[in-house]
Amino acid sequence: MRDRLSEALRNSTADQVEVRYEVRDATRITYRGKELEEASLTSDNGGCARALVNGGWGFASFNDVGAVEDSVARAVGFAGHSGGEALSLPPREPCDASVASLPARSVETVSLEEKKLLLDEYRDIIMSSPRIQSCHILYSDSLRTVRYASSDGCYIEQRVPDLALRVAAIARDGSEVQQAGVSLGSVGDFSAIEKLHDQVRDVARRAAALLDATNVKGGEYTVVLDPVLAGVFTHEAFGHLSEADLVYDSPQMRELMTIGRRFGGRHLNIVDDATISSLRGGYAYDDEGTPGQRTHLIREGVLVGRLHSRETAARMGEAPSGNARAIDYRFSPIVRMSNTYIEPGDVQLSDMLADIQEGVYVKDWYGGQTSLEMFTFSAGESYMIRNGKVAEMLRPVVLTGNVFTTLERIDAIGGDLDMNQGGGCGKSGQSPLPVSNGSPHVRISRCVVGGR
Repeated sequence: MRDRLSEALRNSTADQVEVRYEVRDATRITYRGKELEEASLTSDNGGCARALVNGGWGFASFNDVGAVEDSVARAVGFAGHSGGEALSLPPREPCDASVASLPARSVETVSLEEKKLLLDEYRDIIMSSPRIQSCHILYSDSLRTVRYASSDGCYIEQRVPDLALRVAAIARDGSEVQQAGVSLGSVGDFSAIEKLHDQVRDVARRAAALLDATNVKGGEYTVVLDPVLAGVFTHEAFGHLSEADLVYDSPQMRELMTIGRRFGGRHLNIVDDATISSLRGGYAYDDEGTPGQRTHLIREGVLVGRLHSRETAARMGEAPSGNARAIDYRFSPIVRMSNTYIEPGDVQLSDMLADIQEGVYVKDWYGGQTSLEMFTFSAGESYMIRNGKVAEMLRPVVLTGNVFTTLERIDAIGGDLDMNQGGGCGKSGQSPLPVSNGSPHVRISRCVVGGR
């Protein structure tokens, strides 16, 4: 395979040509209520060629490896017609690497039947719980072997396992419906989801408890975010603004995301780190053959970096960060996050709560959206804070605001960093991409909170 991919690049006249070829085995199991909706094993293989000619890119995909030479020729032809601003990619040394991740209990060693039996147990726990009307369980895993070759002398093989699980319970009382859920993931380690029985019971309990919870009175409160929701906020509201393709393409974003601009206090540090191989967003090399890196985005409250592909780095006069990623061979790599998080501080949660007379404590995530610097997030679990203590449960609340103003208002950061590996990231039609995000508990001095 190596010789075939490398040979396809040998005689190209393009400025840069690269080929990716992957083989993927995947499992998917879903439940809706008591019913099993899907239990499937799939295998897929295919590749793509990407070429750069005079600043323009061409892309062609294929399923038969025998078509790799033709796909390279087509990608070069497309690039020649696409045009663009002159572009010289950052130079690099040739590389030769083979990377394999070896989880403790790899998904490939667990049968479909064993996976289903475990999920049956989780379904039965939820459906036998009081006031629960239905549930939704989505399990997926995959094992990808990806080979990359480039005309500037790189050849990389990577074995990429992945696992994701979402469990949700839906409770009903008359016309009132509430739900709670939990999302988890791992780098293909099945043991990460094998002993979740108590957690699943708690999901059902919370869904039922929400039926009796009160609504928050809308307004501005001091808000404490748990590590999961603070991590999602970091990823969605700030991380995407750090992706250089978005910044480069938007004059408004270039003005907002100026290196050296202060966004928060000296206690605020935000990092994107692909080198953490134990997390779903980790990798040794991105899909352009650039080594994964640890990139400081905010250091001591000041914007000091952003996430780059080789192209955006060249166009903006900065260094590649190893953040060009594609969900599979059908897509070109684009700038994406890896493991994005707020670095820990030293404030205890009890101290964060102590001087709050009336505030809101929010945990987990339910949904949300961002539009440039404006955000709206729904918390999965919420409580009033009264006289320094977590008090009564609330029905789902929504946090809204401006990300830059909100970062400035983070006045306390805990030491209890935790990473969320559930779900996946979507961008430009490529979803779900495995990522992780996290944070310690953080306190925001003022944030608009509303019910729904």
